Amino acid sequence: MDGMAGSDHAASQRIATRDDRSMPERRLAERKSMLRRDLLAARVKLSVSDRKAAGRSLRDTVLGLPETGMAGTIAAYLSIGTEPDTAALVFAMWKRGSYVLLPVLRPDNDLDWASYEGPDSLAPGPHGLLQPTEPGRGVAAISSADLIIVPALAADRRGYRLGRGGGSYDRALARVGPAVPTVALLYDGELLDEVPAGPLDQRIRSVAQPTRGISRLA
Repeated sequence: MDGMAGSDHAASQRIATRDDRSMPERRLAERKSMLRRDLLAARVKLSVSDRKAAGRSLRDTVLGLPETGMAGTIAAYLSIGTEPDTAALVFAMWKRGSYVLLPVLRPDNDLDWASYEGPDSLAPGPHGLLQPTEPGRGVAAISSADLIIVPALAADRRGYRLGRGGGSYDRALARVGPAVPTVALLYDGELLDEVPAGPLDQRIRSVAQPTRGISRLA
């Protein structure tokens, strides 16, 4: 009986240890989910004209960056839903002669990358995405970019961003060198003092906001 009790106690300790290790991860996920819900609720209140106006301001801000003018290859994205509109920005960078890479969502939520060759080179993808129809260049193609523009629901002054929870961009940014400029496009008020972040969350180097322009991050 004592041996059985000892085995049960050891098993309980092992289960408790596993639970204890996972508790911080659960708390982090809950904090992210709550903040994500609040941010999305605020974005839903924006009108289509608000989103387009924000997109125009962000387009002009990003096009005015020295890093944009010097970039031969730019990794960007096409906005969906309540995100600030990026279609005009992507088109303008392409027309100026930059080689623009856009993400292609893979079944495992990682991101392949393919070239943007104008509006006619796009086709509907999963989750309402528009994706390039050019051949994919692989998940590592982002590492060749001279400038990277990413979506975010919020970011903080340490450089951490909050995405939609799929982890796609954290995986992609992990393949990018520390000297490569990375810019998240936000609405005004979405640069926070702190967003919840864990060990897998990747930092960005700056954010752009419609009326506040570029903010360089730590």
